[in-house]
Amino acid sequence: MSKRSRIFLGILLAYMLGVAGLIYRQLEDIDPRYRESAEESLVETAQLMASWVEAQSHDGILRTEGLKPLFDAVYARRFTATIFEFQKTRVELRMLVVDPTGRVVFDSTGRHQGEDFSRWRDIRLALQGDYGARTSADLDNGNVQSSVMYVAAPIRHGDTVLGAVSLGKPTQSLGQFVEAARRKTLLVGGIAVMAVLVLVLMLSIWLVTRPIGLLADFWTQVRAQPSLSLSQLVRQALRTLRAAYDDLRDTLAGRNHVADYVQTLTHEVKSPLSAIRGAAELLQEPMPDEDRARFAANIARETQRIQELVDRMMELTVLESRHHLREPAPVPLRPLLEEMAQRFQASGAPRGVRVRVEATATSATVHGDVFLLRRALSNLIDNALDFSPEGGQVSLSLQVSKRHAEVTVRDHGPGIPEYAGEKVFEKFYSLARPHSNKRSTGLGLSFVKEIAALHHGTASLRNAPDGGALATLSLPLIDGAHPR
Repeated sequence: MSKRSRIFLGILLAYMLGVAGLIYRQLEDIDPRYRESAEESLVETAQLMASWVEAQSHDGILRTEGLKPLFDAVYARRFTATIFEFQKTRVELRMLVVDPTGRVVFDSTGRHQGEDFSRWRDIRLALQGDYGARTSADLDNGNVQSSVMYVAAPIRHGDTVLGAVSLGKPTQSLGQFVEAARRKTLLVGGIAVMAVLVLVLMLSIWLVTRPIGLLADFWTQVRAQPSLSLSQLVRQALRTLRAAYDDLRDTLAGRNHVADYVQTLTHEVKSPLSAIRGAAELLQEPMPDEDRARFAANIARETQRIQELVDRMMELTVLESRHHLREPAPVPLRPLLEEMAQRFQASGAPRGVRVRVEATATSATVHGDVFLLRRALSNLIDNALDFSPEGGQVSLSLQVSKRHAEVTVRDHGPGIPEYAGEKVFEKFYSLARPHSNKRSTGLGLSFVKEIAALHHGTASLRNAPDGGALATLSLPLIDGAHPR
């Protein structure tokens, strides 16, 4: 994956991680916020009930006789209150009244009458005249996984604390609102992420690749297939969408991409320009004819090198801007290898290097551009000829598997140094040729790599086990084509 692709995907990943972190933080914050809201209401209600009990206990004696019929009537009431999408039909509020020692003198549920509650935090603080609250397991209903929030308020007679009122509310009644809020938060977060992904897709399709051209490319690829199946259509559609993504990525990262190219090309052109300038300055001085001819030849050679750099760079730039083949067609590989071997016989003749086809498969057909495949093989064979010793041999072979065809170009030269193994496909990286100590433009293998990617294949270069280098071009076979 290229640097531009990693940066583009990194931005999307950072956005999704940021949204996920925000949603997680919001989900964790929902339950405490609901509890705080419920606690605030309980505080007011506890103060209200404490004031009511104080009014009944005006003589300094704690009186709770009027509470039982009140709560019996409240618990017996049936009503329907629609709170957003939820319905409430009964009162779940609980009330305890304790004396100054913490003994329960009234329990709205009737379960704890006479028990000592002085050790509970809310009761203990309220009896001291402070604010007290706690959350405990809901043992009254036998559900230890649920809990009840309690808020207590002191009952006073002048400066004396007569007791305390503790109001409780099961948190289970809040759970439905908490879950609803969580579902809505997840829905909003999911919609936000999907909206960005859809926006990226729309930009890639409508603003970059143009819908008509995209559909036309898809239709051309489908028509070129000898047979159609659902899996083929899906793969072609995915390839088209991937091309849309590549165009969008290049649009967003295009400025940096151009800057990198200009910087690299400038660096490579600097050396031959310096040589031309030095030779031109020397030619202005008197010198023997032999030296003058030598410096003029240097200028011609370095000029040709610059021309090759510019031509190759332009070809590679055009190739990298193409994210799919325009008019792919079936390409038989065995005849192509024989054609390339015959064409390069003359190139190897001055040094006695032969080019032979040693294909083991007699038939293998790929879906691609025959012109580009010729260019890829030409670069590989050129490299093999340059690194072959005098009187050596360059072998072309064809191996096939169930889904791929592998074209290999083998030379018997010195092979690839260990330090250069991962750099040979980088732009402008080149090794000195053994017979001339000169370097190429360093763009040939980059060209091969781009052609392989356009054909949904791969290119590799490694040392052969018994010496020499082995360049491999792996290409997917046409669906339904059976190698022989």
